[in-house]
Amino acid sequence: MAKVEIYTREWCPYCTRALSLLDKKNVDYTHIDAGMDPEKRKEMIQRAQGGSTYPQIFINDDHVGGCDELHALERAGKLDALLSMDAG
Repeated sequence: MAKVEIYTREWCPYCTRALSLLDKKNVDYTHIDAGMDPEKRKEMIQRAQGGSTYPQIFINDDHVGGCDELHALERAGKLDALLSMDAG
């Protein structure tokens, strides 16, 4: 199973949509609230190579992007394959 990490902040509708999709697919993920934590936000931006909007999503340490990119992968039929890959 893939290792999924998602950086979010409170009151973010895009974060809610991304989390909802992952929940609908019964994905285990690590939820990192970076909205009020400057160190977590800095970590997110570094990992996302400058991406500073919320959410930022990683699958097996590969940067997927944000909510729009996650939903685009789903529409293209590519998300399930990514989520089924082992984290090793």
